[in-house]
Amino acid sequence: MHKSLRLRNRADFSRVYRHGKSFANHQFVVYWFSRKEVERFRLGVSVSKKVGNAVVRNRMRRLVKEIVRHHEPEIAGGIDMVFIVRKGALSKDYAELEKSVLHVLRKAKLLKASRMS
Repeated sequence: MHKSLRLRNRADFSRVYRHGKSFANHQFVVYWFSRKEVERFRLGVSVSKKVGNAVVRNRMRRLVKEIVRHHEPEIAGGIDMVFIVRKGALSKDYAELEKSVLHVLRKAKLLKASRMS
């Protein structure tokens, strides 16, 4: 995932949490906030210390970024989104995590196909 597509600073995360909408399933919570001035989306990933040690948290962060990178063309642009990883995601393999990420994006209407319907 390219650096320009990442949420980096605290103010960006806070704006998304404060003014955005959210949707959740057992593995993830996604918060999103519309930004009409740009055509691409930006992503932030948050993993609590309750989920695991640094190795586990970084692995989950990398997996979520990789899943989003693979599905980048399908995700609607002009939004900032933050994924929060829940403990339920630890027991899942890559395919199940991918399915769960796509589920939460579909329910939040953040996929291009679901935006039109």
